[in-house]
Amino acid sequence: MPAWETYKAEAKSRGALAMELYVVHSTPNADMELVKATLPDHLAYQKQMEAAGTLFLAGPVSDLSGKEMQAQGMIIYRAESLEAARAVAEADPMHATGARSFEIRKWLVNEGSLSLSVALSGQSASLG
Repeated sequence: MPAWETYKAEAKSRGALAMELYVVHSTPNADMELVKATLPDHLAYQKQMEAAGTLFLAGPVSDLSGKEMQAQGMIIYRAESLEAARAVAEADPMHATGARSFEIRKWLVNEGSLSLSVALSGQSASLG
């Protein structure tokens, strides 16, 4: 397998977007009461990161069946480096308190499409 930066350069040369983001998989530790107690601080932190332009997307993910909620989450950050993204993830109250642990990886966004609809008079927005 090529080095990350080599692959990224090859993707760009092919005309791919090659936008580097950072994906955090957040998994609860055994104490679900701590997860519940930390949720308000976690959501406030997410709002701060969103306002700062660091938070791209975030939310819970289901179990493998798609039928159950297991308090796992996925967070996607914009950051200068993996180390900077890791620092943001470590400062999240869910991780800082030990309510959840996390893994973080680089994600190279190459393909896809994004639609945004904003209805000003209806004061609504949809992403698809």
